[in-house]
Amino acid sequence: MNTVPSVTVVVCAYTLDRWDDVRAAIGSLRAQRHPVDEIVLVVDHCPELYERASAAFPGVRVVENAGRQGLSDARNTGVGAARCEVVAFLDDDAAADPDWAGGLLARYADPDVAGVGGLVRAWWVTRRPVWFPPEFDWVVGCSYRGLPRHLAPVRNFIGANMSFRRAEVVAAGGFRADLGRVGTRPLGCEETELCLRIAARRPDAVLLHEPAAAVRHRVPAARTSWGYFVSRCYAEGLSKAQVARLGGTHAALASERAYLRSTVPRAFARALRPGRPAGLRTAGALAGGVGATVAGYAVGRVRHPASGPAGRRGAGAEAVAVRLPATAGGGRP
Repeated sequence: MNTVPSVTVVVCAYTLDRWDDVRAAIGSLRAQRHPVDEIVLVVDHCPELYERASAAFPGVRVVENAGRQGLSDARNTGVGAARCEVVAFLDDDAAADPDWAGGLLARYADPDVAGVGGLVRAWWVTRRPVWFPPEFDWVVGCSYRGLPRHLAPVRNFIGANMSFRRAEVVAAGGFRADLGRVGTRPLGCEETELCLRIAARRPDAVLLHEPAAAVRHRVPAARTSWGYFVSRCYAEGLSKAQVARLGGTHAALASERAYLRSTVPRAFARALRPGRPAGLRTAGALAGGVGATVAGYAVGRVRHPASGPAGRRGAGAEAVAVRLPATAGGGRP
């Protein structure tokens, strides 16, 4: 008989400016209908936040990022500290629905499932801009129109709501510290690159998107401007170029090709239907978003061209080793 695996939930935080968000994230984990076994809060090089969180959250393991500043090594620190079979990640500005943990964990009954991600709903603090296309909600770290609406295999997850068998993350080498966000710098794709590495290492591994496991992701007013939209799209292109250099363009861009062939043209058709007051502005945002992303990708490829076997196949394990404290337990392998 299959049993539900144990789970460590890792929340990474880096600034006191999000203190209320961190409290909401931790509170949502404590309110899960399927109780989580362990909560690890990783503080990314912010001593003041570490001191406050250590005193404020009894029962939560508060640890400091043991590696480079940035989200990737903060997550690696969380993986190293985790004691459970599954390690799940929730952003510090997200709150999990009460059935989130149960929805993720139920899918691990299948031994081929290496990871499960869920729906990320945008919570617009002010108001969603009328021109902002739902197909580009990935710009604000949320699920976008074009993702599967029901349980389905996917190439990679959205970082605000994802989980993996801990053994798979460790065996793959963890998150690359030379990819991803540092503070407010809008780079990313470290989740995509890790998912590609897990799939390359174990071709029979399944990564599942489970929309029933949902979180709410806060979108502040600063992320609703046209300037942020364009800069985030450009940064995504830069990040995708880096992932393509490490893992090969075919795997790294397979989902993006389908997105450009199907999702974006349908979005244009919807935006330009008669009777849509903001249709032209939405169409302009679609064109601008695609253009900025392609420009970022082109610049990224010029700056860091693929060279030699490492550029085609990805980096060796020495570049992506997870830092495992000597006292960390491995959970049930």
